[in-house]
Amino acid sequence: MTPYDAPLMQAPARSRGLVDGLGRAVSYLRVSVTDRCDLRCVYCMAEHMRFLPKAQVLTLEELDRIASVFVGLGVRKLRLTGGEPLVRKGVLGLVERLARHLATGALDELTLTTNGTRLAPFAEDLARLGVRRINVSMDTLRPDLFARLTRGGDLAQVQAGIAAAQAAGLEVKINAVALAHDNSGEIPSLIQWAHDRGMDMTLIETMPMGEIDEDRTDQFLSLAAVRRDLESFWVLRDVAASTGGPARYVEVEETGGRLGFITPLSHNFCEGCNRVRLTCTGTLHTCLGREDATDLRAVLRAGGSDADLVAAIAGGVHAKPEGHDFHIDRGAAPSVSRFMSTTGG
Repeated sequence: MTPYDAPLMQAPARSRGLVDGLGRAVSYLRVSVTDRCDLRCVYCMAEHMRFLPKAQVLTLEELDRIASVFVGLGVRKLRLTGGEPLVRKGVLGLVERLARHLATGALDELTLTTNGTRLAPFAEDLARLGVRRINVSMDTLRPDLFARLTRGGDLAQVQAGIAAAQAAGLEVKINAVALAHDNSGEIPSLIQWAHDRGMDMTLIETMPMGEIDEDRTDQFLSLAAVRRDLESFWVLRDVAASTGGPARYVEVEETGGRLGFITPLSHNFCEGCNRVRLTCTGTLHTCLGREDATDLRAVLRAGGSDADLVAAIAGGVHAKPEGHDFHIDRGAAPSVSRFMSTTGG
């Protein structure tokens, strides 16, 4: 419990609100619990990553405290990310702590993004603790390609995790990064596979974040072009549905499922942005595509009060930029130097 929990139980969080300098309400916090991952996806990480020393990473208690202050400021949705969140020792304890805000009604949703490799043994506990919906990253149905894209991952292990999650009653959405030379030809099959199993699907354009071992220009695939291709044989109807993130959704008439498009490059989605990110080092980023940063760890470890955290958060959110600076050009440095695994996926 933090000092902010008592007021949470007395007044609805919506009455306060956290608003940026452009009047956009921030109601969604993505919390990276670790920069570590058991996969090395080629578009996300360098093959030989240097991970953060333990002393720089927030403890689970510190993550809980900061997230709880955000809930006190009106955040209604928390998503735990990484790296891979399920590799963090004790992560279920953090889920259990944060779930108290679901019980009080201060929080609408506590959810998770995972690569699925460790999902099978965690699925029942996640459901028991109040998680209702998760995202699983899976870019291909081909075991050989999956192993190459992830540098050694086991597709069967991920699919077993997805099955375990569904059996536990979790709603699963599949995320796939669209890659021009690897999975572009099987995107319809991926969508069909997900929809046949009662899962929504979201496609994501590759994002220029962090120096990796290849030029992302070769792999960039515009989702505007993907949509035009899909519409040559399927009927796609725009729907107003939203899960609180940046995806724009359509319903595929022939499959009966929903399909989302996240388009940081071909279609800027910043005008209604309601999200901020907390890294596992306690850095607040208010824009995925900017180098902005507010150091909340420094406030914590200097003995700051929750009121000090509120002031730091409010200052960072007020300076939230209008939009990101993503661009992708051959030979150019990434738009953002930090890796997605460090920022929080």
